[in-house]
Amino acid sequence: MAATATALPPHTITRDDVKYYMGRVFDIPDRRLEAMMAVVDNAQVHTRHAIFPIEYTVEPRALQKTNQEYMEHAIKLGHEAAQKCLQRAGVRPDEVDLIITVSCTGFMIPSLDAHLINMMGFRSNVRRMPFTELGCAAGAMALGRAADFLKAEPGGNVLIIAVELPSLTFQRRDISQANLISSILFGDGAAAVLVSGNGAPGPKILVSETYTFPDSLGAMGFDLRDSGFHILLAKDVPEMIGAKIRCLVDGFLGRHGKTHADIKGWILHPGGARLLGNVEIALGLTKCQTQPSWDVLANVGNLSSATILFILQEWLEKRPLNPGELALAAAFGPGFSAEFLLLQWT
Repeated sequence: MAATATALPPHTITRDDVKYYMGRVFDIPDRRLEAMMAVVDNAQVHTRHAIFPIEYTVEPRALQKTNQEYMEHAIKLGHEAAQKCLQRAGVRPDEVDLIITVSCTGFMIPSLDAHLINMMGFRSNVRRMPFTELGCAAGAMALGRAADFLKAEPGGNVLIIAVELPSLTFQRRDISQANLISSILFGDGAAAVLVSGNGAPGPKILVSETYTFPDSLGAMGFDLRDSGFHILLAKDVPEMIGAKIRCLVDGFLGRHGKTHADIKGWILHPGGARLLGNVEIALGLTKCQTQPSWDVLANVGNLSSATILFILQEWLEKRPLNPGELALAAAFGPGFSAEFLLLQWT
């Protein structure tokens, strides 16, 4: 991974904003509102970014309108993240061999990569791989597919661009617990990673694996209606992951000749505070060992697929490992699936 970059839209939503608007936007009884205020306090999300001011974000709009907004702003943020990433890597657009674009919070055909080819000067024969239905796990899955590609094309370059605009999925009239929790957790943003096979310095992706939980289709996803995207989120997802994660991690590491003690960095998609806390307990980790995940959750919220790439950048910039040391990256998304990567710093 030769370089990373992130991009955030200009508007912010603070924890105080959420408290102010919660009772004014959602038609819920006082007792439930009081309970949701406690959830806000415990969510560990202090600030999020959004493409529009909160006054406009909370207004109902037709799917056609929000999807037009998605296309405009996904292209803008994706372009910004991609451009910054390539500049940091010292790589020209025409040196990129595969573009992987990742998003689940809107829909566009042609996909984001096609727009950026025209805007940024990528080659006409650059390979394209858009991911759309993998949710929060997709950023990690894109890293795995980039590594797979480079095994077949040594010396190549893969540009990953993840853009998520969850604020466009806000549903004022949906008072389900999943939607209320979503309105507290998710933020807008984009991230890019340049994965190179030419020996550039940076963490090396050694191996990746996917695990799909049996009979878990209803755990997470979107219900697409005339009014837009309605989030589906089972309340027991943190417990489901917490119960399985130690066995899954030990099995993944064991299949590649490693143990828990070999891992010096834990690059974990937080999902939410309860999920990350359950993972820490199951893996025997302290908050100090996962601080970059908590920092990203606090400062930008859950950015779905882009979150793991934001956390990766935190590790690269603030907590780099020593050459030869190993890290484990993990993210979770619809399916319900977990994606694991074994990384080695160089």
